[in-house]
Amino acid sequence: MNQHLFDIQETPLSVEEMVAKVTRVECGAISTFIGTVRELTHGKRTLKLEYQAYKPMAIKMLEQIGKEVEEKWPGAMIAITHRVGILDISEIAVIIAVSTPHRKAAYEANEYAMERIKQIVPIWKKEFWEDGTKWIGDQLETTPYPKGKPEFEEGKDD
Repeated sequence: MNQHLFDIQETPLSVEEMVAKVTRVECGAISTFIGTVRELTHGKRTLKLEYQAYKPMAIKMLEQIGKEVEEKWPGAMIAITHRVGILDISEIAVIIAVSTPHRKAAYEANEYAMERIKQIVPIWKKEFWEDGTKWIGDQLETTPYPKGKPEFEEGKDD
Protein backbone atom coordinates (compact mmCIF):
# COMPACT_ATOMS: atom_id res chain seq x y z
CA MET A 1 0.00 0.00 0.00
CA ASN A 2 1.51 3.30 -1.10
CA GLN A 3 1.68 5.57 1.96
CA HIS A 4 1.47 8.86 0.02
CA LEU A 5 -2.03 7.87 -1.08
CA PHE A 6 -3.46 8.33 2.43
CA ASP A 7 -2.98 11.43 4.54
CA ILE A 8 -4.30 13.75 7.23
CA GLN A 9 -3.19 17.33 6.71
CA GLU A 10 -3.69 20.81 8.11
CA THR A 11 -3.36 22.69 4.82
CA PRO A 12 -6.00 23.14 2.09
CA LEU A 13 -6.63 20.08 -0.06
CA SER A 14 -6.10 19.95 -3.83
CA VAL A 15 -8.44 18.00 -6.08
CA GLU A 16 -5.85 18.08 -8.88
CA GLU A 17 -3.17 16.53 -6.66
CA MET A 18 -5.53 13.77 -5.56
CA VAL A 19 -6.60 12.95 -9.12
CA ALA A 20 -2.94 12.84 -10.20
CA LYS A 21 -2.23 10.22 -7.50
CA VAL A 22 -4.66 7.73 -9.05
CA THR A 23 -4.38 8.53 -12.77
CA ARG A 24 -3.23 5.44 -14.68
CA VAL A 25 -3.25 4.55 -18.37
CA GLU A 26 -5.12 1.29 -17.76
CA CYS A 27 -8.06 3.08 -16.11
CA GLY A 28 -10.86 4.76 -18.00
CA ALA A 29 -12.63 6.16 -14.93
CA ILE A 30 -11.68 8.42 -12.05
CA SER A 31 -14.34 9.23 -9.50
CA THR A 32 -13.80 11.94 -6.91
CA PHE A 33 -15.73 12.75 -3.77
CA ILE A 34 -15.19 16.19 -2.29
CA GLY A 35 -16.65 16.75 1.17
CA THR A 36 -17.08 20.41 2.06
CA VAL A 37 -18.21 22.34 5.12
CA ARG A 38 -21.90 23.14 4.75
CA GLU A 39 -23.64 26.15 6.23
CA LEU A 40 -26.77 24.51 7.64
CA THR A 41 -26.65 21.46 9.90
CA HIS A 42 -29.88 20.16 11.42
CA GLY A 43 -31.43 23.58 10.81
CA LYS A 44 -28.64 25.48 12.59
CA ARG A 45 -26.38 27.95 10.81
CA THR A 46 -22.80 26.71 10.99
CA LEU A 47 -20.05 29.33 11.08
CA LYS A 48 -17.08 26.94 10.83
CA LEU A 49 -15.89 23.47 11.85
CA GLU A 50 -12.84 22.18 13.66
CA TYR A 51 -11.62 18.68 12.84
CA GLN A 52 -9.17 16.76 14.99
CA ALA A 53 -7.71 13.33 14.44
CA TYR A 54 -5.50 10.76 16.06
CA LYS A 55 -3.22 11.04 13.02
CA PRO A 56 -1.16 7.80 13.19
CA MET A 57 -4.26 5.66 13.65
CA ALA A 58 -6.31 7.71 11.18
CA ILE A 59 -3.74 7.13 8.44
CA LYS A 60 -3.58 3.44 9.33
CA MET A 61 -7.38 3.20 9.01
CA LEU A 62 -7.35 5.08 5.68
CA GLU A 63 -4.79 2.54 4.43
CA GLN A 64 -7.08 -0.27 5.62
CA ILE A 65 -9.94 1.25 3.63
CA GLY A 66 -7.63 1.36 0.62
CA LYS A 67 -6.91 -2.36 0.99
CA GLU A 68 -10.62 -3.12 1.33
CA VAL A 69 -11.37 -1.17 -1.85
CA GLU A 70 -8.62 -2.95 -3.79
CA GLU A 71 -9.98 -6.34 -2.65
CA LYS A 72 -13.62 -5.54 -3.47
CA TRP A 73 -12.89 -3.81 -6.79
CA PRO A 74 -9.89 -5.47 -8.45
CA GLY A 75 -7.92 -2.98 -10.48
CA ALA A 76 -9.02 -0.04 -8.33
CA MET A 77 -6.56 2.49 -6.96
CA ILE A 78 -7.63 4.93 -4.24
CA ALA A 79 -6.25 8.03 -2.52
CA ILE A 80 -7.84 9.66 0.52
CA THR A 81 -6.86 12.84 2.33
CA HIS A 82 -8.78 14.41 5.21
CA ARG A 83 -8.10 17.87 6.52
CA VAL A 84 -7.86 18.80 10.20
CA GLY A 85 -7.93 22.17 11.91
CA ILE A 86 -10.45 24.97 11.54
CA LEU A 87 -12.35 25.06 8.24
CA ASP A 88 -14.69 27.76 7.00
CA ILE A 89 -17.92 27.24 5.08
CA SER A 90 -17.32 25.65 1.64
CA GLU A 91 -13.74 24.61 2.44
CA ILE A 92 -12.81 21.05 1.51
CA ALA A 93 -12.66 18.64 4.46
CA VAL A 94 -12.03 15.38 2.59
CA ILE A 95 -11.17 14.20 -0.90
CA ILE A 96 -11.43 10.64 -2.13
CA ALA A 97 -10.16 9.79 -5.60
CA VAL A 98 -10.65 6.34 -7.12
CA SER A 99 -9.51 5.09 -10.51
CA THR A 100 -10.82 1.89 -12.07
CA PRO A 101 -10.93 0.42 -15.56
CA HIS A 102 -14.69 1.18 -15.79
CA ARG A 103 -16.92 3.88 -14.27
CA LYS A 104 -19.41 1.85 -12.20
CA ALA A 105 -16.69 0.39 -9.99
CA ALA A 106 -15.18 3.87 -9.45
CA TYR A 107 -18.54 5.22 -8.23
CA GLU A 108 -19.18 2.24 -5.97
CA ALA A 109 -15.70 2.20 -4.46
CA ASN A 110 -15.81 5.92 -3.78
CA GLU A 111 -19.13 5.69 -1.94
CA TYR A 112 -17.92 2.67 0.02
CA ALA A 113 -14.76 4.51 1.09
CA MET A 114 -16.68 7.51 2.44
CA GLU A 115 -18.97 5.30 4.50
CA ARG A 116 -15.97 3.40 5.92
CA ILE A 117 -14.22 6.67 6.82
CA LYS A 118 -17.21 7.62 8.95
CA GLN A 119 -17.27 4.16 10.55
CA ILE A 120 -13.63 3.53 11.48
CA VAL A 121 -11.34 6.56 11.11
CA PRO A 122 -10.60 8.40 14.40
CA ILE A 123 -11.57 11.90 13.29
CA TRP A 124 -13.90 14.09 15.30
CA LYS A 125 -15.35 17.54 14.77
CA LYS A 126 -16.50 20.60 16.64
CA GLU A 127 -19.30 22.65 15.12
CA PHE A 128 -19.33 26.41 15.63
CA TRP A 129 -22.92 27.65 15.32
CA GLU A 130 -24.43 31.11 15.62
CA ASP A 131 -25.77 30.14 19.06
CA GLY A 132 -22.73 28.28 20.41
CA THR A 133 -20.38 25.35 19.81
CA LYS A 134 -20.54 21.61 20.29
CA TRP A 135 -18.12 18.75 19.90
CA ILE A 136 -20.06 16.37 17.66
CA GLY A 137 -17.92 13.33 18.36
CA ASP A 138 -17.33 10.49 15.97
CA GLN A 139 -18.06 10.91 12.26
CA LEU A 140 -21.31 8.96 12.49
CA GLU A 141 -22.39 11.43 15.19
CA THR A 142 -23.40 8.53 17.42
CA THR A 143 -20.75 8.86 20.15
CA PRO A 144 -20.40 12.35 21.65
CA TYR A 145 -17.02 13.58 22.84
CA PRO A 146 -17.88 16.51 25.16
CA LYS A 147 -14.20 17.28 25.78
CA GLY A 148 -13.30 17.20 22.10
CA LYS A 149 -11.96 13.70 21.71
CA PRO A 150 -12.41 10.21 23.07
CA GLU A 151 -11.32 9.70 26.65
CA PHE A 152 -9.10 6.73 27.38
CA GLU A 153 -8.30 5.27 30.75
CA GLU A 154 -4.58 4.85 31.20
CA GLY A 155 -3.45 1.28 31.25
CA LYS A 156 -6.78 -0.05 30.01
CA ASP A 157 -6.72 -2.10 26.82
CA ASP A 158 -9.81 -1.94 24.62
